[in-house]
Amino acid sequence: MKITDLRMGRISVPLRVPFKTALRRVDSVEDTVIELVTDEGISGFGEAPPTAVITGDTRGAIEGAITEVLRPLLIGRDPLAREENCALVQKALVHNGSAKAACDMALWDLHGKALGQPVYRMLGGSVRTIETDLTISVNPPEEMARDARDAVERGYDTLKIKVGIDPSLDVARLSAVRDAVGPEIRLRIDANQAWRPREAVHILNEMQAKGLGLELVEQPVPAQDLDGLAYVTQNSDVPVLADESVFSPADAMTILQRHAADLINIKLMKCGGLTNALRIASACEIYGVECMLGCMLEAKISVNAAVHLACARSGIITRIDLDGPALCSEDPILGGAVFEGKRITVSDASGLGIAGIAAGKITYLS
Repeated sequence: MKITDLRMGRISVPLRVPFKTALRRVDSVEDTVIELVTDEGISGFGEAPPTAVITGDTRGAIEGAITEVLRPLLIGRDPLAREENCALVQKALVHNGSAKAACDMALWDLHGKALGQPVYRMLGGSVRTIETDLTISVNPPEEMARDARDAVERGYDTLKIKVGIDPSLDVARLSAVRDAVGPEIRLRIDANQAWRPREAVHILNEMQAKGLGLELVEQPVPAQDLDGLAYVTQNSDVPVLADESVFSPADAMTILQRHAADLINIKLMKCGGLTNALRIASACEIYGVECMLGCMLEAKISVNAAVHLACARSGIITRIDLDGPALCSEDPILGGAVFEGKRITVSDASGLGIAGIAAGKITYLS
């Protein structure tokens, strides 16, 4: 069996409501999708979102990396040589995590389909259902309280609250959300690098003094400021989750060795796919540090790949932030995991379980 082609296209999926953080505003998912095709008619699917402000990957960069470097590398390869194929993808170019992730997950999908096994089972997993949080965009306090109340009415019991735009309002934002949803709902906050270290500790301590009951704070300071991240970790009672500071297994090891964060956030688009995500999870397991599995604004192909990982490594990946499809107004992807509110159930179909894209929902480029 040989890989004979790599087809590439674009999908566009409107969001239910605008997605707003300290770094950006997004109104729709605009992702690049790839399909690896074999001479025996098996297809493996991958997906990559352009998230320049976080990963540095624009749509042009993603599609250029795939077309100019990764596609010619993979044509003619044996899909059963998955480990070697994924290693070639990771070594083919520096950075470009999103393009690598799309090809990496497509290779895992092909391998599983060729063997007739779902990826999570290939990785030794037995858990089939996980539960995700839902993100509440940063807005005026009263609007965030309304959005949080709506999310709880939809069945979510864990919310990730975006903060950081005008930090002077962040305590008021969380107070409004907590008042709206009551004491039983778990609240996580994500500053997306917006605070300075001392400012972060001050804000977090004030939130704790008000009894807001935060489960964790995600990336409170700029990604490169590991000293600042460690300062917040050491001086706040709120557990600190490193996100933008961790792009690779080496980054994760640095955080772990310096004790610069309490938790690590794994995202396929940052680290280049399932292959490196597994390495990060293994490193965290050695250090006894739990992980969150997150996503960018992605449709179901790539989030579905993360679901397989979560089900396979549920012992160390204890927090799930895979709400990309829930934020979309429609689902153009056929097959894969079933998303029902907070509950996500992995498919037992072979590979990653993706069958294709609905007619008329993809514009092919090649």
